Formats: sequence, structure tokens, C-alpha cells
Amino acid sequence: MGVHAALAVHPGSGLGAAGRVAGTVAAILRDAVDRLDLVVADTVAESHALMRAARDAGLDALVVLGGDGSMHQGVQFCAGTDIAFGVVPAGTGNDFARALGIPADSVRAASQLADALAHGRSRHVDLGRVAGGEWFATVLCAGFDAAVNARANAMSWPRGPRRYDVAVLAEFASFAARRVVLRMPEETVELEATQLALANEPYYGGGIPICPGADMGDGLLDVTVVGRMSKVDLLRTLPTLRTGKHVHHPAVKTFRARSVHIEGDPSWLAYADGDPAGRLPLEVVAVPNALKVLL
Repeated sequence: MGVHAALAVHPGSGLGAAGRVAGTVAAILRDAVDRLDLVVADTVAESHALMRAARDAGLDALVVLGGDGSMHQGVQFCAGTDIAFGVVPAGTGNDFARALGIPADSVRAASQLADALAHGRSRHVDLGRVAGGEWFATVLCAGFDAAVNARANAMSWPRGPRRYDVAVLAEFASFAARRVVLRMPEETVELEATQLALANEPYYGGGIPICPGADMGDGLLDVTVVGRMSKVDLLRTLPTLRTGKHVHHPAVKTFRARSVHIEGDPSWLAYADGDPAGRLPLEVVAVPNALKVLL
């Protein structure tokens, strides 16, 4: 029996970039499989319904064409199953694809995934999971970053990455440190924090290595906590996020753990893979080898 794959397209990803290259990507993948179902959806509910229909038809692989939000929905579908998962980046962040070494160019990425499909090349990677909630492949954040994410999602202008710059400025004036408690198997830590990140891989926000040492194959979550800082010090620290040097700041603490129970201000939102993941308190765990990825 031949390979049955589906290509899930979110046409609006990357300000319409996904829709523009969908035909080319589908043609490349179709040459590598026996059957390719094209799943085009504008909403999460529609995407889930169409992917379920594809799975019921006996799916071997799912390839998502889109950004990290689209990737997040595909992960919910494939996690804990033997369905291989692939990403063709066409969003504004593309952090999961970056961590896997997938080219940023959609056509090059599709060609590599087609080769992986044709030759059955895959590996298993870890995922994070919120207890009672969803899986995540990149980073779960809470505090300042999550507040910025929520504000940016609610804004209709500007479009693209500049929206996050505006959201940062809007949140910066009012945001303050809060007490958080991190309960991990090896230790419990209580501290004042402005933001925290639990990472399965290093990147979020379009290539920011918030947890530079995170590894999708070590069975652990990397934890970065930014403690109390003055607004001036925080502004000075923000540029170092792009280089990963923020972890050397005395107000930044890092940990590794199989699971983390986060207690703190219930007004603090959490976002995972850029999607809402609830409010504090939260229990977050690393799940080894939870996702089969095409490489």
C-alpha cells in the first residue's frame, strides 16, 4: 500500500504567503506520494474537521503549510500517533521549522519534505504539554511576553511583525513583576518575575533564542525566568534576547526539568506556540518522543 499524505493549507498565513505558494507546494509533494489530500481551511474548527476526515481515510503523513499557529494545530492532530508530521514554513515566525533546520523558503522546504516522504525519513522529537490542555512544540511563555502576544492578537493594525513592536510599547508602560513559584521534581524556586518561558526548542517570536540550550530530544523543558528589573534595565536587556546573551544577566535564572508546576498571579496569561494556553496556575510537562517528524 502506498503513502497517503495530506497538505493542510492556511491561506492567510504570512499575510497570504501560504495561499500564494500552495499550488506549487502541492505539486512537489504529489510527486512523492501515492495520494495527497489538500486540506484548505480558514478557521481552526474547519481545519480540525478536515484533518479528522483525512485521518479516518488512513493517513500516513500530514504536512502543514503556514506559520507557527498553523503548525500548532497540526501538532494537536499528530501528537501521540504514528502519523508523520512536516512543516513548510510560510508564516511570520516559523520557529519550529527553524529548530528542525527546515529551509525558510517554502519551495526548498517542500522539496526536502518530498524527498523525506519518498524515502521514509523521519525521527521522533519531544513535545511540551499543558496538563489538561494542548501540546506545544516550541515555547510556552507567561508574563510580559504573553501579555504582548494577547495585545498583538487583538490589534488590527499594523499588520505583520510591526504589530508586536507596537504591542511591546503598549504593554511596557504598565507591566510589573509578580511573585511566581516554580515547583520542579528536583527543586522549588520562589522569585519575583517579569516573564518566564518553558521551551521544547530554543526559539520563539521569529527567531529569538529565549532558551538557547533547549533540545527537542533530551526529554526536558528548558526554563528561563526574567526577574525583577527596572524599566531602564529591561529596555537595555531586550536587544540581548536576539543573541541569547540575556541568560548571563544576573536577574535571569535558568533551569531544566521534566515537569514544572507554575503558581502565581492568576491574571497572568500563558501562550504556547503563540496560542492561548490558559492562566496561572499551570502544570507543564515534557513528553519524550511524542511527535514523529519528517526530515
